[in-house]
Amino acid sequence: MPRSHVHSAEAAPDGETLSALLRRYDTAGEAVSCEPLTQGLLNRGYRLATTRGRFFLKHHLDGDRTAIARQHRVTQRLEALGVPVAPPVPDADGRTVAVIGGRCYALHPWIDGRHRDGGELTAPQCWRLGGLLGLVHTCLERVMRARTGDRRPPVEAAADPEDTFAVIDELLTLIRGRRNRDSFDELAEHRLVERRTLVERHAHRRPEADAVPVAGWVHGDFHPLNLLYRDTEPAAIVDWDRLGVQPRAEEAVRAAAIFFVRPDGTLELTKVRSYARAYRCAAGAGTSEMAAAVHRVWWERLNDFWMLRWRYQRGDGRADPQFPAAAALVVWWTREYDAVRDAFCG
Repeated sequence: MPRSHVHSAEAAPDGETLSALLRRYDTAGEAVSCEPLTQGLLNRGYRLATTRGRFFLKHHLDGDRTAIARQHRVTQRLEALGVPVAPPVPDADGRTVAVIGGRCYALHPWIDGRHRDGGELTAPQCWRLGGLLGLVHTCLERVMRARTGDRRPPVEAAADPEDTFAVIDELLTLIRGRRNRDSFDELAEHRLVERRTLVERHAHRRPEADAVPVAGWVHGDFHPLNLLYRDTEPAAIVDWDRLGVQPRAEEAVRAAAIFFVRPDGTLELTKVRSYARAYRCAAGAGTSEMAAAVHRVWWERLNDFWMLRWRYQRGDGRADPQFPAAAALVVWWTREYDAVRDAFCG
């Protein structure tokens, strides 16, 4: 069932909490076991076995009951439109959010499946993946327009190089001040110095402030660990915590940069091309929209250091394993910019 790309183990709820939770449901039964899965940035998850079956128990850390309930209603409507999702189980009163001890929980059906990255996908499966994300975006438009009309928040401005230089300097100071440096520190310093040069060289390519991308409702965190496969077919898209309005094609580009990145930091462009063509067909996205999304996501990656900020500013190394490939991808993408753009637009 669901996992996040950044995780650690977390103790399961105690027996009293589980009993209070399950009493709310007519058909859930009594708890037999509850095993922690992984802890994501926005929630914690557990494999819950009861006398009536298996479930995924989700603890929402943000505790915004209204927002969580909205996510649940969206997934219920998406399921009715044929999108593979795993909506929560309603309790005896029809509610999908349970607040116990000040914490928000939701019970979902257990989905037997596995995660598959782009390296495991055939060309037809890459096509189906792009088509699936396009389906998500078009169905979200149908579902959310009926609820909120056409109100859309402003799109965030592209990163300012001067802010980037300040972050680089701060991180370099922290790294160079460490007493017991390791190979990760050496790599991080090298990549930061390299990145500063790249940002200086390409600062004139910052996306224009008045270039407004096509925004729409998106999943917000579409990547391999939020998509479960049963055999070769998608079984469920999970973790809708970041549901919101964003430039829709940018989600398609970000997802591809995760699904199809190789360990050496290059992209499998043949697979990207198949995926992107299917997405454009399903979402009705034109090549100019995709080209603008490629440019904005490239710029975003060029100026982003969240993994290093976690490690050096927060003392949290959970994202460290992702850094080598992600940092190499920025350099490769900059060098192969035209080829990457053509893969998404061709």
